[in-house]
Amino acid sequence: MSNANQNSANRNLSQPQDGKEQVDAVAASMNSVPGGFHAIATAYSDYTKKSFEDTRSFVEKLSGVKSVDKALEIQTDFAKSAFETFMAESQKIGALYRDLAAESCKPFGGFLAKMTPTNR
Repeated sequence: MSNANQNSANRNLSQPQDGKEQVDAVAASMNSVPGGFHAIATAYSDYTKKSFEDTRSFVEKLSGVKSVDKALEIQTDFAKSAFETFMAESQKIGALYRDLAAESCKPFGGFLAKMTPTNR
């Protein structure tokens, strides 16, 4: 048997093993998804609760104001605080999505190494 035929035969024999590895990688990838989605949902829930409480506090403060100047000051402080909280929470949630994507793709790293040609 020639070298080319031998290599082809060896490659065909290893394909069932590669198929099992692929199935195992998909299973490992899917196992990380629920935990990631739970962390993201928890972060959204925490942000929503905090936002609701901050808004309730703002309305309470605003309802007791007697002057327009004080009302504008309270509104400005609330807007600044709400924006800062939104940006911080958005970055946190974005990082959770990034981590989820990285964890989901990690099991497939070995396949990419096998399929990427090394002699460029």
